[in-house]
Amino acid sequence: MRWLVGWSSTAAGVAEIGSAGATGYDGETLRPVGSHLLWGDPDPLWAVGDWRPDEVRVVHADAQNRIAVLGTCGATDEELRRGLFTARGGALRHLTTWPGSYTAVVQVGRRITVCGDLAGARPVFHTPWDGGTAYATAALPLADLIEANLDFGHLAALLAAPDVPAALRDTTPYEGVRRVPPGHALVLRAGAREITGYEPVASLAVAAPPADPDVAVDAVRDALVEAVRARLSAPRHVPDLDPGPVPGMGPAERRAARGMPVPGIGADLSGGPASGTLALLAAGLPGRPGTLLGHGTGAGERLLAVTFNDLAVRGRESEVERAGTLAANPRLHHVVVTGGEESLPYADLDGPLTDEPGPSLVTAARHRARLAAGSADHFTGHGAREVLDAHPARLADLLLDRRRRHLVRPVAALARADGSVMVPARVYSAARRLARTPYRTGLELLAERLMRHRFDDPKGAVGASLAGLTWARPGPAARWLTGEALAEVSVLLQGEADRSALGSGQRPGDYRARAALARHAADLRVLEQAAEVRSQRLHAPFLDNQVVRACRALPEALRVQPGARASVLRRVLEGAGVTDLPPGWGAPSQASSAAATRAGLRLAADDLMDLFATPLLADAGLVEARVIRKAVRAAATGEPLPLDGLADLTALELWLRRLLSRRGTCWTGTPARARAVPAGIQPRKNALASGA
Repeated sequence: MRWLVGWSSTAAGVAEIGSAGATGYDGETLRPVGSHLLWGDPDPLWAVGDWRPDEVRVVHADAQNRIAVLGTCGATDEELRRGLFTARGGALRHLTTWPGSYTAVVQVGRRITVCGDLAGARPVFHTPWDGGTAYATAALPLADLIEANLDFGHLAALLAAPDVPAALRDTTPYEGVRRVPPGHALVLRAGAREITGYEPVASLAVAAPPADPDVAVDAVRDALVEAVRARLSAPRHVPDLDPGPVPGMGPAERRAARGMPVPGIGADLSGGPASGTLALLAAGLPGRPGTLLGHGTGAGERLLAVTFNDLAVRGRESEVERAGTLAANPRLHHVVVTGGEESLPYADLDGPLTDEPGPSLVTAARHRARLAAGSADHFTGHGAREVLDAHPARLADLLLDRRRRHLVRPVAALARADGSVMVPARVYSAARRLARTPYRTGLELLAERLMRHRFDDPKGAVGASLAGLTWARPGPAARWLTGEALAEVSVLLQGEADRSALGSGQRPGDYRARAALARHAADLRVLEQAAEVRSQRLHAPFLDNQVVRACRALPEALRVQPGARASVLRRVLEGAGVTDLPPGWGAPSQASSAAATRAGLRLAADDLMDLFATPLLADAGLVEARVIRKAVRAAATGEPLPLDGLADLTALELWLRRLLSRRGTCWTGTPARARAVPAGIQPRKNALASGA
């Protein structure tokens, strides 16, 4: 895991800082383990982990004015220097407009600004410490720093209402460690902290005129091309290029045998339009997208396109066939990775400790099997659904703008899928009700549903749309929580409804879409850590700031149409000169994913029963063990239970077990922590087990 960490001390605390760190116990300097100092006292900043040289840049104007950028950033050093000078006056948004995915930290005198991203894939965390403020791009190191307890209220909200910002607020699984919301920046002035937004939000009061569809799609194309180009133009730095002799193997085979990626650029290639778009864009841009042989001579350099063929689940044959047709491009080298029962969800529940819990922990081994065959820089299409598709609540936004005619096609598609003539009336009624419901009322309704244990939603595609036509809804795991946990979240929501500043004045569709994007980005961050392959970088350009901005500018009337995502990406490729797409390209592939999840759950039922025999979640008062075991047995036999809810529960239980089994700490200069790891959890009593 890679992260950056620093702190801002008060004027009184500056005297206690020395040698780029605070004085720890026994006179030892307090600093992160395995860190590289970017700048020193009195407000030091470190990069921690296996950052590549091209991923860390520091540009100085003078000793007290400097900017650090960590990640993939398409800005030149001169552009960074101009950004630093502009930031002196307090302007922040321009720091987030360069192509790529990165974290920018600006120091102007004793003022430090740390910019988060729009999606939440590169979050910023902070906590009070030593009279000032410590900040990092990971929450666990800050929890170690202050020896934080677990925040069981946050964990309950994470299960009861994971898509509701008012339930999660700015908390993390660790008490005292806070998260900067997406689209905001952390500003520190001599230790005092302030959270400020840098991105305008759509308002009910002032409705922006709809953008021209052609212009908006062109902007998406330009943003995606620049995002891909930023990765292609970055210097390739792959350590240990040839991992040593193995009889009968070349360099690429030797790296694969040792679980190391092939040098160069690669991408997922499947029937899904998002990953296929990135693969074709990367292959079509000038330059050398990848190196199969790893010599950098230009010989054999093509983009490595990886398709995962799940042999344990039927129905993926057409997807693999379409991928093979796309891979006929001479600049692509196609690799098909076959997976059986050993790569199903839940098949392998061992793995590293991640910064936070997330449902992708149950599928990490499945993704690792695919990524291990990829390149050192690997493109994925994650986030495209969240930034391009229309959340059902956007139908209410159309009604607010009096554009009823744009509801005809999406509602007609739902009616055809359901086969009922009552669908248009039901959907229109739900959209009108949401458009007339204040945000505060929406939170109160959710609080009442949790208190009364009302979790049943309508079934099918129409049911999913109707369930989405609300300000807030329970999470899929909420039905299995204890009454005490649900009551706690309900009371929290009632309090937030009384304050109701977070969402008041926003449009319901835009609000729900932003929340869904933040949820997905947080889980993708967990996946990157859980399925990490040594020396590999995963790139998700759809979560870049400029791509998110371009996608948000798409007219709602365009994105609510059936097949909008595939249509937009097809036009993006046409604008980039790619027109020969196979029939069926862009067809939905969610059915096979659901089938794989159910098959994996059935095979892993015994292991899950053992996992929930004495769960830590029950010790924390969040669930009852017998209730979860009953749900596992029912789902394994094919009962129609929400499988994503079981994934949430399983992932959180796994994360707690990994967290409590660790030793050590992320910091030097802290006292030796000799206390025993507790066998269970007593809510709000035991401290967080430490270690790295």
